[in-house]
Amino acid sequence: MVIRRWEPFREFTGVREAIGHFGNGLTHPYEPRAVYRGSDIPRVDAYHTQDSLVVKVAIPGVRPEDVDVTVTGNILTIKGEVKGEDEVDERSYLIREQRYGTFSRTLTLPKGLKTDEIEATYGEGVFTLTIPKADEIRPKEVKVTVKPADEGKQAA
Repeated sequence: MVIRRWEPFREFTGVREAIGHFGNGLTHPYEPRAVYRGSDIPRVDAYHTQDSLVVKVAIPGVRPEDVDVTVTGNILTIKGEVKGEDEVDERSYLIREQRYGTFSRTLTLPKGLKTDEIEATYGEGVFTLTIPKADEIRPKEVKVTVKPADEGKQAA
């Protein structure tokens, strides 16, 4: 028998997903849209800087070689596996809260990213992907010079 702590908000995952999909058409154009698969999905933070989109995935206990990142079109998929350290008979557990097994997280990326130039780093249980923005969507600052009005026209 496995004792599991009841988490009432886990019941609302489907509702949160439905609301998230509804609201995605109304969000910032650089905000990636997430697809949730299963209840044991890694937590993700995604934000944009002036030059790139940064995606941070919390996957403690996962070795970098056990993570597979693919981009197909504008779909980013992060898959991996959390491997258990010891083989313990299921019936021996008093409490089992650690998650083991495969995981998958899919994000719909905004347009205008250089997905062929993704950089990935891993440290302290956080997998960080940095995806550069294409030059045409980066914010540009244009300096405008203001000329004084023609004095002859003002006198007339």
